[in-house]
Amino acid sequence: MKNELPKVYDPQQVESRIYESWMEGGCFKAEPDPKKEPFSIVMPPPNVTGQLHMGHALDSTLQDILTRFKRMQGYSALWLPGVDHAGIATQIKVEEELRVKEGKTRYDLGREKFLERVWAWKEKYGDRIVEQQKKMGVSCDWDRSRFTMDDTCAKAVRETFCDLYEKDMIYKGSRIINWCPHCTTALSDAEVEYQDKPGHLWYIRYPLTDGSGDLVIATTRPETMMGDTGVAVNPEDERFKHLIGKTCILPIMNREIPIVGDEYCEIGFGTGAVKMTPAHDPNDFEVGLRHNLEVIRCIGDDGRINENGGPYNGMDRYECRKAIVKDLEEQGYLVKTEDYSHNVGTCYRCHNDVEPLISAQWFVKMEPLAKEALRVVKDGEVKFVPERFSKTYTNWMENVHDWCISRQLWWGHQIPAWYCDECGHINVSRSDPTKCEKCGCTHLTRDPDVLDTWFSSALWPFSTMGWPEKTADLNYWYPTSVMVTGYDIIFFWVARMIFSGCEQMKEIPFHTVLIHGLVRDDKGRKMSKSLGNGIDPLFIAEKYGADALRFNLITGNSPGNDTRFYTEKCEAMRNFANKIWNASRFVQMNLTIDQCRLPENLEQEDKWVLTKLNTLIREVTENLDAYEIGVASAKVYDFIWDTYCDWYIELTKTRMNGDDAQSKLAAENVLCYVLIEVLKLLHPFMPFITEEIWQSLPRQAEEAADNKFLMTAKWPEYDEKLNFAAEAEAMEAVMDTIRAIRARRAEMNVPPSKKAEVVLKTDEPEIYRQAAHFITRLAYASDVTVAEQAPASLDGMVSIVTRKATAYIPLAELVDVKAELERIAKEKEKAENGLRITEGKLKNEKFVANAPEAVVNVEREKVAKYKELIAKLEESAKAMQG
Repeated sequence: MKNELPKVYDPQQVESRIYESWMEGGCFKAEPDPKKEPFSIVMPPPNVTGQLHMGHALDSTLQDILTRFKRMQGYSALWLPGVDHAGIATQIKVEEELRVKEGKTRYDLGREKFLERVWAWKEKYGDRIVEQQKKMGVSCDWDRSRFTMDDTCAKAVRETFCDLYEKDMIYKGSRIINWCPHCTTALSDAEVEYQDKPGHLWYIRYPLTDGSGDLVIATTRPETMMGDTGVAVNPEDERFKHLIGKTCILPIMNREIPIVGDEYCEIGFGTGAVKMTPAHDPNDFEVGLRHNLEVIRCIGDDGRINENGGPYNGMDRYECRKAIVKDLEEQGYLVKTEDYSHNVGTCYRCHNDVEPLISAQWFVKMEPLAKEALRVVKDGEVKFVPERFSKTYTNWMENVHDWCISRQLWWGHQIPAWYCDECGHINVSRSDPTKCEKCGCTHLTRDPDVLDTWFSSALWPFSTMGWPEKTADLNYWYPTSVMVTGYDIIFFWVARMIFSGCEQMKEIPFHTVLIHGLVRDDKGRKMSKSLGNGIDPLFIAEKYGADALRFNLITGNSPGNDTRFYTEKCEAMRNFANKIWNASRFVQMNLTIDQCRLPENLEQEDKWVLTKLNTLIREVTENLDAYEIGVASAKVYDFIWDTYCDWYIELTKTRMNGDDAQSKLAAENVLCYVLIEVLKLLHPFMPFITEEIWQSLPRQAEEAADNKFLMTAKWPEYDEKLNFAAEAEAMEAVMDTIRAIRARRAEMNVPPSKKAEVVLKTDEPEIYRQAAHFITRLAYASDVTVAEQAPASLDGMVSIVTRKATAYIPLAELVDVKAELERIAKEKEKAENGLRITEGKLKNEKFVANAPEAVVNVEREKVAKYKELIAKLEESAKAMQG
């Protein structure tokens, strides 16, 4: 046996040492093993810029629980870690550092030198989040760690781009895209967040060229007027039919533009006439294609009006809006202005307003990819947990647009396309070409853009395992088992992994998508820098222990739902850790055995606890298999706290201190056996404390002699031989009686030191005779008599009815009835006075109207507490009076 556990559990001292021992022992390493079932998870790669936040902590904890569980079940379990290069986020960080420290831009350095700076930044800070994850106890195979821009992933990205291009599923074209003027890059639809913002609707008069009148259009964006190349009306609208084919004058610019008929315009909506700005609106762009309208872009990449903007050239787009509205009003073109709230697209990174712009970009055709990606979810090959999120996925996938994959950045996977300086042909190649494949010219210029970060992340489940090479890892662990992620990136990432896996691998990337919610603050708000309500998980882990933080995050957490984080709950989980520690220490100090094995002769309480443990093993295993992680953890918690600590340890104390050597030895073995098994069940949730305790206990005979770690021990299995239903039921009946007697004594304010005779009337006397010593000790009885009839006289007796027995206790032996009734009456009177005063306050309309809401709520809570106390006192008085 090892040295006994210290008096106090110190997570800071234990956790780093235990983690180091796991690393040195190679416990996290996974190898393809044909004798074992594979289980694999690829970690959603956190940004290389990132620091651990509560969302990461929850995400990592859920994945670690599943990996540890499957590893102990005998699977060859791979949890593959990595980080994402995070194109926009990382480039912005480095550019900001460059600007602040050196007063330079990336253009001052040039592409090559700037990228050297980014790689240096990555080397310096890239492992920060990895070290933070380790403090949470994550059991990744760190030797297989991937980076989205390492050589293996880069090869996969290039292969995918070239493959899709050759299949005519990637193309370059001028389309309306989402443009962030702050990040100066294109964004995909999924990277745009919509916010309801107050604005205005400006009604503007466009004079007809022939002088016969004018058209009034309504717009929320007058700053794009300089790019208007037409006005559209519905061809069935009687008001405007006669104008189709004519022209009108664009105010301010005095340019003649055509009036076209198109069904895009809804009759009865707005004024019926719509200005067409094909370079700045996706719907206008489509109308423009149908009617061969000119495309004039008037807003530049920086969000400023360009040379096509006439007198507004160089102005910021919103500065221009004010100026043009003023000019329209002064020149008599502004008819009226209305307040108008509308959805405005904002950049998911910097939260500035996105500008729809026409731009030459690279796109992936989504229609052919979406078909198979929809089928595998509809047919159940990929299952969402909870299932409701499959609707979120299918709705998006059924309405998906072509994916804009080019980004005007330098940090990322540069697009493998070269333009021939001679003939303009685009050369797309898996290796850098030296001459144009069409004309043979050797002067080629590479496309400067990089690919959307999500393009490389979409390949993550197979690129990390060596694809496009046919590796042993890929053959063994792909498709992966489960993808654990938040509902906020179903579109960004989950959808793209599914269609990429189906297209490149011809196989789904994972069988299950386990969706978790956001971790919110204690008021239900999203944690953010702007609110200043973020909580550092490492600070919490340092203060309470990583185990307490992990258990806090998962307890009460159900898949797909947001959870509130209460720091106070960490204290409760630290108390739970201390409870386990103290119970284990008590058991360890009372053990004389050096090997643990279940005895042949078991007593009733042994059979009861083994039956409870057996049921727990079956249920926790079923819960974890169904991804009901919060339910499983709660069951383990209840068993340890209530069944094992509060009951079984107490039930065995007489035997442990008695003279019957055989009974004592049996109790030691069962105490140790149950503790070891429940430590295994708790291990995936609280890995550090369970490993530390397990290391100090005698090994079970069944455990392999060379098994040094709990984390690689065998997961417990349900055993029908340890199901003692009748004995467990009998023991529960006894415990029910003990609880009822204790509760009645508490109601009557009787201290444990005051003992009284207990008479038990029951139809199953043998159960209670066998357990009389438990009832005597735990129900504070001076003596226990078991009978099949009630006492002849019930005068002055307290009766307590339980499931299988009725207990009778002489009242006089417990309390001075008269004095106790007087005490209850006084306490009740005091509570009634308090209730009267508090209710009086709440009836005062001035108080309720003027007092802060928190103060009023405190008074309301007082009323509820007073009423509850009065009811309890009345109940106690009634019990005292028989």
